[in-house]
Amino acid sequence: MQFQWDWLCLGVLLFSSVTAEIEDEEIQDADVEVEDFDKTSQETDVDKGRTSLEVVYKTPKPIGEVYFTETFDGVLTGWVLSKTKKEDTDENIAKYDGRWEVEGLKENTVPGDQGLVLKSTAKHHAISAMLTKPFIFADKPLILQYEVNFQEGIDCGGAYIKLLSSSDDLDLEYFFDKTPYTIMFGPDKCGEDYKLHFIFRHKNPKTGDYEEKHAKRPDVDLKKFYSDKKTHLYTLVLKPDDTFEMSIDQTVVSKGSLLEDFVPPVNPPQEIEDPNDKKPDDWDERAKIPDPSAVKPDDWDEDEPAKIEDTDAVKPEGWLDDEPEYISDPNAEKPEDWDEEMDGEWEAPQIPNPKCETAPGCGEWVRPMMNNPNYKGKWKAPMIENPNYQGIWSPRKIPNPDYFQDLHPFEMTAVSAVGLELWSMTSDIYFDNFIICSEKEVADRWAADGWGMKKLVASANEPGMFSQLMTAAEDHPWLWVLYILTLALPVGLGVLFCWPAKKVDDDIDYKKTDISKPITKGELEQGGEELEDEAELEEEKQNEDDIVEEERRQVEEKKHELIKEKKKMGRKDAPSEGEGEGGEGEDKDEEEENEVAEGSQEEGDKSNKSGSEDEMKEADESAGSGDGPTKSVRKRRVRKD
Repeated sequence: MQFQWDWLCLGVLLFSSVTAEIEDEEIQDADVEVEDFDKTSQETDVDKGRTSLEVVYKTPKPIGEVYFTETFDGVLTGWVLSKTKKEDTDENIAKYDGRWEVEGLKENTVPGDQGLVLKSTAKHHAISAMLTKPFIFADKPLILQYEVNFQEGIDCGGAYIKLLSSSDDLDLEYFFDKTPYTIMFGPDKCGEDYKLHFIFRHKNPKTGDYEEKHAKRPDVDLKKFYSDKKTHLYTLVLKPDDTFEMSIDQTVVSKGSLLEDFVPPVNPPQEIEDPNDKKPDDWDERAKIPDPSAVKPDDWDEDEPAKIEDTDAVKPEGWLDDEPEYISDPNAEKPEDWDEEMDGEWEAPQIPNPKCETAPGCGEWVRPMMNNPNYKGKWKAPMIENPNYQGIWSPRKIPNPDYFQDLHPFEMTAVSAVGLELWSMTSDIYFDNFIICSEKEVADRWAADGWGMKKLVASANEPGMFSQLMTAAEDHPWLWVLYILTLALPVGLGVLFCWPAKKVDDDIDYKKTDISKPITKGELEQGGEELEDEAELEEEKQNEDDIVEEERRQVEEKKHELIKEKKKMGRKDAPSEGEGEGGEGEDKDEEEENEVAEGSQEEGDKSNKSGSEDEMKEADESAGSGDGPTKSVRKRRVRKD
């Protein structure tokens, strides 16, 4: 019993661990690194057991040095709407007239929390604000963080942010797509192309020109961040050691080096192909050439056709040579509006000849074509290695006149403003809680007070565990197998340990009984002894039959001897005078034999009633008695019958 309880406890533990793993997989992606966010989230003064209506929201306050913060909880101050137009665009949509509003979330609303919402569709939007103080890329990291919620999903559009480069002529009212920026970061999607942009404009130290450098795409499926209608936290960290990290919901989705993980690379190659170099006329790039010493064989006939008529073919029986394959439709009539002067002579349309439907074919029979066994085609010399092969030609390398080496691309152009310049086919894109700082602790605390609150409310309003499991299975169909195994485990354990076990007997009772009864050990032993006794009795009976058969044979022999002796004695005792007396003696012998036969027939009916022991006893008595051989012979014949 203790063993069964151990197995039952083990099954419960396995079920609990599998369920916990499924719930954890709903939150975290297996391909990304997870940062510790629990400590900072515990610093909030929110009771996790309350619903969203009972949450007390407080506007986040930065705890350290920051370059820019915005919560949109008060009056929208400091933000400037663009009044310019987009260049190289149709005049009807070139103007930045997209509408912005400050409002709360549609779902999982946190009372008192508001954000900046893009409200228009199929329009250009542009809004910007100055930083509290410019950020200079020197010895401190840059941390850019903000929240995005695609409340209506997203068809085609972006939610990225631009850090505008510092300049004396920067005017936010004329902020548009050509306004110089240093960094662009954030989500973008069109069709089924899901992106997370990180672009920085690098200045060529030799020419002074700027070139966009694009980070390589993250190796993470970003689709759920665009379709789940939840608020997600986007974070970019640039470090003075020329490395970067991109995170979503404080989970790193991409990281690398500014020198190695961007396209095109920051530093150009040291050598380039000489644009003035040309391939020599005698340069031979042919790896193989026709064998110049090869000669066409004399029996090679290039005039043989590829196909010839099959001479063995026979016209099928019933072929209608005189019937055309198509005939004019007899039911067709010339249209009333047919003008022969304009349309020409009218002809009925052609239809398949109905007589050809039951025949093998119609019209003139032609032999089918077959492959010509003598066809060889045009002769070509076999290919051999080219002794003059020089390889594939490529221009020679020369030093790159534009080469430079920037070992610290982190030292970018300073940033003095932040802006959103977007085009979207979907409305209600929600932005909130922008922060630019240099300390990770400041950004984490800011996220805990803002995004952490939204995440808490969304978790409280999420459906039950069953709905979450169904949703997870829709995204990952292989989870159905795990669900089935998880449910089958406790059921199987319950059947195994709770279902009454049946007793199985090793021995089988061969006796036919109306009602089966449990057999005890003593009864089994007794039954075995009875079987042994029956076997012994059967063996004894067989031995007795053998003895009786032997005695019968001996009695038969004695019977024949006695008859012979009696005949001899009768001949000696018979008178010599007459033949009649001898005849009488012979008649007596025949009567005695008949009597013996009749006695055997009478006693044969009684043979089944006598036992083997009585037969043996009678045999002994007959052998020792003086009644003569007749009785013993009669009795033995009875046994034989």
